[in-house]
Amino acid sequence: MRKTRVELWTAEWEVMFEREKEALQCIFPSAEIHHIGSTSVKHIGYAKPIIDILLVVDDMQKAEVSCEGMKGLGYMSRGENGIAGRRYFIKGGDERTHHVHLYEDGNQQIKKHLLFKQYLQEHTDDARQYGELKFELQRRFPHNTHDYQNGKEAFVNNVMQKAEQWDEEKG
Repeated sequence: MRKTRVELWTAEWEVMFEREKEALQCIFPSAEIHHIGSTSVKHIGYAKPIIDILLVVDDMQKAEVSCEGMKGLGYMSRGENGIAGRRYFIKGGDERTHHVHLYEDGNQQIKKHLLFKQYLQEHTDDARQYGELKFELQRRFPHNTHDYQNGKEAFVNNVMQKAEQWDEEKG
């Protein structure tokens, strides 16, 4: 059973991302690769120690062939895993270290991930509140990752609405 573990933010997560980015670029040389999720935003303060990576490819059909190389890096494919147009990979089994979210350029989820990150980087109060919520939820639901995720949903949706409005206002 997976345990929900939230830790104090550390610069080591940036190092882990850069290492994994290099490895992924060998498999997907023309892809855009972004560090996303809570480990990519220092102001959140707390995160599950799992590096989330956004991988953007020009052509999903061509990328499908390269996806076989993910096994060699220790990833397991989860297919779309509930999000149409995504290919989702996990590394580390029950002690996960990385998640890769692969999308074809133009998918609306790409902008959402990047906008969410950018908004939290620039709105530190919201970022800190998110970190505090994550810490509280892992305390309440240490053995139930689904309740942990569900507990964040309303906050994340609210921040996403604020981020979209902020993005429209800045043009």
